[in-house]
Amino acid sequence: MFSACRYISLLCLLPALALADEVRIDPHADLLYRQALPFLEQADARSRALPLTPEPGDQELIGEVEALGRILEPAVALLRKAAELDHPVAQYRLALFYITYLPQNDIARSACPLLEASIRQGFAPAALGITTWCPAFSDSADYRQALERIPLNNTLYAPYYPQPAVRLECNRQQPQGLNMQWGRQRDFQAEVYRLLGTIDPGQRLTYYQKAVDINGCLPAQRRLTSQR
Repeated sequence: MFSACRYISLLCLLPALALADEVRIDPHADLLYRQALPFLEQADARSRALPLTPEPGDQELIGEVEALGRILEPAVALLRKAAELDHPVAQYRLALFYITYLPQNDIARSACPLLEASIRQGFAPAALGITTWCPAFSDSADYRQALERIPLNNTLYAPYYPQPAVRLECNRQQPQGLNMQWGRQRDFQAEVYRLLGTIDPGQRLTYYQKAVDINGCLPAQRRLTSQR
């Protein structure tokens, strides 16, 4: 028989366990996402080969861009199908495509619903796009709660890393051209703690220290140093 103390402790754990268990990735959606990955990898390799300062009217470059589009077309179609089935990683990668290739005025409308759906399921990379493109959500209590819940799903999402991002603030390597920065799970977790530090003054130093402990996050380290 449980002692009263152990019983109370178990009750305290139930909310956290429920939150951790509520994310379910549809197997068919996951298959669609996996089928998109080879096309995304090919597109990433081609984008790395594009010149950083293209010459106007460069026909070879135009051909490369058109080839990149042909590679991305089936990837985007598969990601859309997976995203419709609420696959959080596919939602993020589709949003990242929109952020990279859509006109700036169209990005928020297309990407924000995907990013919000992804982070509500605890997928850390979605947090970065939200801060830039989705101010209404990033200023909400729901956003902070989503950030705080991300560690509950670390085990679930571990096989999906590394992941690309437009900019990882805690990564010293600067992105070049259309190239993405690739981060490990711990890199994105550091970004989450850095973001929490920016929106929670009361716990700011604690969150910044966590970001530094995880991957040596330089912006968080600078803020810690300036406040001591």
